[in-house]
Amino acid sequence: MVEKIERKSLAEQVYDQIKAEITSGAWKIGERIPKEADLMTQFGISRNTLREAIRALAHIGLLETKQGDGTFVRNNSELHAIMQKRVRESSVQEILEMRHALDREAVILACERRTDEDLKMLKKYKQLCYLANKDNDVTAFVKADSALHLTIVKAAHNDLLLDMYVNILEEIQFSITSTTEMNPAVNKHNGHATLVSAIEKRDKEGAAHEVTEYITLFKQIAAKNGDNK
Repeated sequence: MVEKIERKSLAEQVYDQIKAEITSGAWKIGERIPKEADLMTQFGISRNTLREAIRALAHIGLLETKQGDGTFVRNNSELHAIMQKRVRESSVQEILEMRHALDREAVILACERRTDEDLKMLKKYKQLCYLANKDNDVTAFVKADSALHLTIVKAAHNDLLLDMYVNILEEIQFSITSTTEMNPAVNKHNGHATLVSAIEKRDKEGAAHEVTEYITLFKQIAAKNGDNK
């Protein structure tokens, strides 16, 4: 069957070319893009066409226009930009509920698919979480805890799940920070020793239970801190 030939407007073609510059890394995050006059000459287009393309890229979060300073690259992934924007509009409670779903599936798959190397890295970050908690170091704990969760997702060996997790990792780190209490009596997961042990034993039920336990704890802390809206 013959398919219709897709016809793109000039602005859409410029959109695609600018996006390619960003996603390829030619234009890096934080850098200012070339001036309007230079881009108009490069693409052979009018100012209105260029601005239409830039507005569309700013809308999805790849670009950011600062009055008087120019336009800067904000993200190099369309998915990252969209997911980051959506998660930032969500409450801590909603983020924790999403984390529950992602973390639970990740630990179940990790129990099935983790390698010896995955397990080695999990134990490394588990120990770093424990030491940070012991030293009452919130910054170190959040860093180690984020690395541990990312390693669990990697151990699930599902590229799509990993891509989604990486694209919201910054906001997940925020949810960890806002719900962390460096008190062994309160911070019962204390480095996720039981969770890592369950993954080592390939105990899916036990691992999923641990996820529910720490997410429930985080929700309680968020509610107490007034962060659940």
